[in-house]
Amino acid sequence: MCLRKKGPVPQWYLAMKEDQIIGGMGVIENDFHNRKDLAPNVCAVYVEESWRCQGVAGALLDFVCEDMKERGIDTLYLLTDHTSFYERYGWKFLCMAQGDGEEEMARMYVHKWEEEMSCDD
Repeated sequence: MCLRKKGPVPQWYLAMKEDQIIGGMGVIENDFHNRKDLAPNVCAVYVEESWRCQGVAGALLDFVCEDMKERGIDTLYLLTDHTSFYERYGWKFLCMAQGDGEEEMARMYVHKWEEEMSCDD
């Protein structure tokens, strides 16, 4: 389910099981990092603990990427500390980026429907 707005960004998505929210994520312009040129960003990826490791996050990621593509956005970015999780769903490591107020750099991933990119693009 997507909580639709007029424009393509921002958007908020929920994974539901009957009347229970079991996961969600959003798409916003910038997920509070120093690479303002890398937008829009998937953010707030969350799945309830009892529903983890059951494909909920992957299904949400796939749905969000397809929905954004239908809205004319073929490139999405995601800032995370996780390694290897997003690669399973077609995301590629792009570069390290500095989160606002964070001491450590975090991993920036990209999901692009067309050609591949590098941080130098």
